[in-house]
Amino acid sequence: MLPSRSITTAWILTLNCCFLFLIFSESKVPQEEVDVLQQIAKTMGATYLNFDADSCRIEEVGVRVKPRGWYENIVECDRGIGGDEFNHITKIVLKGLSLPGVLPPELVKLPNIRQIDFAYNYLTGRIPVEWATKQLTNISVLVNRLSGGIPKELGNITSLLYLNLEGNQFSRTVPSELGKLIYMETLILSSNQLVGEVPTSFSELINLTDFRINDNNFSGQIPDFIQNWKQLTKLEMHATGLEGPIPSNISLLNKLTDLRISDIGGPAQAFPPLSDNMGLVTLVLRNCSLSGELPVYIWAMKDLHTLDVTFNKLVGGIPNNISARSMLKFVFLTGNMLSGVIPDSILKDGINVDLSYNNFTSQGPDQHACQQNMNLYVNLYKSSAAASPLRRILPCTEDFACPRYGCSLHVNCGGNDFTVKEGGREVNYEGDAGVDGGSARYFSTSTNFWGLSSTGDFMDDNNDQNARFIESTPSKSLSELYNNARMSPLSLTYFRYCLENGSYNVSLEFAEITFTNDSTYTSLGRRVFDIYIQEKLVWKDFNIVNEADGVQKPVLRHFNTSVTDNTLEIRFYWAGKGTTRIPVRGNYGPLISAISLKPTFKSCSEEDKKSVTVYVIVGVVAICIFLLVMSILWWKGYLQCKKRQRKDLEGMELQTVSFTLKQIKAATSNFDASNKIGEGGFGAVYKGRLSDGISVAVKQLSHQSRQGNREFLNEIGMISCLQHPNLVKLHGCCIEGTELLLVYEYLENNSLARALFNPEKSQLILDWPTRFKICVGIAKGLAYLHEESSLKIVHRDIKATNVLLDKDLNPKISDFGLARLTEDEKTHISTRVAGTIGYMAPEYALWGYLSYKADVYSFGIVLLEIVSGKNNNSYAPSDNFICLLDWACHLLQNGIIEELVDDKLGSRFSKAEAERIIKVALLCTSATPSLRPLMSEAVGMLEGKREVPDDIPEASTYTDDLRFKALKDFQREKQNQSASSNQAQLASIQTASDLCEYNPESRSD
Repeated sequence: MLPSRSITTAWILTLNCCFLFLIFSESKVPQEEVDVLQQIAKTMGATYLNFDADSCRIEEVGVRVKPRGWYENIVECDRGIGGDEFNHITKIVLKGLSLPGVLPPELVKLPNIRQIDFAYNYLTGRIPVEWATKQLTNISVLVNRLSGGIPKELGNITSLLYLNLEGNQFSRTVPSELGKLIYMETLILSSNQLVGEVPTSFSELINLTDFRINDNNFSGQIPDFIQNWKQLTKLEMHATGLEGPIPSNISLLNKLTDLRISDIGGPAQAFPPLSDNMGLVTLVLRNCSLSGELPVYIWAMKDLHTLDVTFNKLVGGIPNNISARSMLKFVFLTGNMLSGVIPDSILKDGINVDLSYNNFTSQGPDQHACQQNMNLYVNLYKSSAAASPLRRILPCTEDFACPRYGCSLHVNCGGNDFTVKEGGREVNYEGDAGVDGGSARYFSTSTNFWGLSSTGDFMDDNNDQNARFIESTPSKSLSELYNNARMSPLSLTYFRYCLENGSYNVSLEFAEITFTNDSTYTSLGRRVFDIYIQEKLVWKDFNIVNEADGVQKPVLRHFNTSVTDNTLEIRFYWAGKGTTRIPVRGNYGPLISAISLKPTFKSCSEEDKKSVTVYVIVGVVAICIFLLVMSILWWKGYLQCKKRQRKDLEGMELQTVSFTLKQIKAATSNFDASNKIGEGGFGAVYKGRLSDGISVAVKQLSHQSRQGNREFLNEIGMISCLQHPNLVKLHGCCIEGTELLLVYEYLENNSLARALFNPEKSQLILDWPTRFKICVGIAKGLAYLHEESSLKIVHRDIKATNVLLDKDLNPKISDFGLARLTEDEKTHISTRVAGTIGYMAPEYALWGYLSYKADVYSFGIVLLEIVSGKNNNSYAPSDNFICLLDWACHLLQNGIIEELVDDKLGSRFSKAEAERIIKVALLCTSATPSLRPLMSEAVGMLEGKREVPDDIPEASTYTDDLRFKALKDFQREKQNQSASSNQAQLASIQTASDLCEYNPESRSD
């Protein structure tokens, strides 16, 4: 019996094992889903995918570029979810692989898919609308190259809990349909190009816990309806484009632990009420126009780890009863008007406190805040209201006096001491690699009288030690000067003291060494910051990659400045723009490779530094006055163009880089005809390459030019003071012998006029997004000239010929030979008319009344040319119309404005954007100057941040206004000239004289 029972038991066990084997063998992923997974991988750009259907596990993904460091490839399955015995795919993670394909529409073939994470790839295209048919819960496409609008169909995925679109190129407005996602908990839209207002439908997202919209181009005010998001724990709004004030009802969000708002416009406001938000761990309210006192209850927040209220207008002091049990690790109070004594209670062990740029009581070397070797960082740079500028930048010192005054500065930022050859002599760049990091760091050297101040914490990098303030790369293509750089998460200041007063040229050297130059997600980073010199903004939204035309390429920028109190300050500020998660989290902020300073009023050698002589700069002042008088005399027409005047320019010390004729000839192969890229009234333009490899455009004054000297002086004087992404950059000039030469940056795609009106020559394709970008870029350049630059300038010759295009088809305004300075208190100035017929405002062309509104008018004409692809002066569809503007007014009046759009675009353009541009153009070309907008207003209207009036003034009465009088007179005169050969010969002489009154050196083609 026992053997029989054993046999029976054995058979039962065998059958059970077989049954279990059958069950588990049937639990593998269905072949159809495996095939779909393979399709998804192929669509995303993987070369192959090895997947184990039995274990529901990705074994390997074939990629074109080996992943840098970490990556994830995960598939999760759920058995029985489909009502059968199979494992069904519910989650796909292909992350950090730099896959170069597109998002897969095939995803919808997976019946039970719920979560997808395709972050940190190199995907292009758009989000497939097919996804809207699935009940997804999690979507992440963080850090890719996706573009276009966010599909409104995503609003149909009512099951969605998590949506992360950060770090892409999404544009247009956010669809209101997303407000239907009432179960949404996390919505992240940061670092895109989104415009318009935050949809009011978002008031329905009552289950939000995490909302981030940093680094976008939104418009309007921060919405009041955020009060509905009662479950919110994290809110981020850095550089969103939204304006203040911060709604007072933010106090209702009592579950907030992380609140970050920065760089918003709008009126001054009191500190928002946060007394009911005592659970805050991170509080950032930076550059929000806050005024009044910092509430005392802030210091009583027991869990507060980071407090950043920098660059506001807060007053009052710091209480002396901050609890020793406080969790505060980072306190940034930089850039306010705080005063009083610095209390010992804030100087607790392990804390980082930045009090720079305030009005606190001056600290002596014996006071607690000045003690060395403490386990804390305290930055007191310019923290006191001391009367002496020297005491402000040298805190904790008493009775310091400069032993000598120097006239130069050379710093290898983030690197070691390094010697380079410049101008035939060796120059030592002093390194600051030995200066460690720190969120509130101050350093100064008493030997060469310079130092630095660094503020801020790289947030979200999970590193409170803050040792990552120096970036290094072992690149062989860069000199040692660029292999290292100093970074800062918020504000970085370099200063020089004991400096001779006078005029200086500041040279800033950059190279982007953090991002890569390949087809991986690490190449998608975007670093944007502002540059201040002597507390004046000299470059807003500086982007190293854009300026250098790539990563790991050096770029040098020069700035003129003046020193009046023996101190110089250069500050770099992160205004919340750019990516923050590439290549890893917490990577952003300004980066600088090297700084040098040279005087323009004298030569500066090593011996000069040892001298205590105070140099007189009367000669420089005299030269400046002489140049100014010469320019005025030329403008008034009192001086005639003679050869001796060209010689008068030789030997002058112009405040720009001076090239020798030998250098220019070497760069252009002795002005070889094959290097000639253009010809204008001023003279010929040649392409050249300097000895350091930089491509340039050399503008050579024609020996026969009647206006050359005046324009030459004017152009140097104007453009050497200007720095803006949409203005052409002047590298320097050459005055030698009979040659007058201007050396500009080389712009690969010639002029906008060539691209629009001569497509057979340029071979450029200006699609609609490019045309729109060009419109906005020109507007921003003019807004800078009129309103943002320290010199308020009227260009006087805005036209498509004077707009150049770089390799990425970004517009840059050029040719400042006719530019004029304006005075704020004067509505206009009366002047000799100069410009181009067809682009000149009527009040200027007819009566010589010049104001910045003349440029606005010209800009309006250029807008019409960009949209239509037609030249204002040469295009008329019939004898009933005299020019393009005439026709545009007719089309608007008859409600068929879209007929103006270039036929070459077909239907591939945004009708709404086209209508907006045309209406702005017609508003800018109003016959009455007061009806024309400011250029900053025009920028806002083009970007959709301001409303464009529905009714354009004077559009219905355009036939009788003065806008076409000058053009009609000009055309009538040309017709009269062709009546007879004798009359033509006689008239040509008169015409030449008349044209000189408009612009002797300007042509419209």
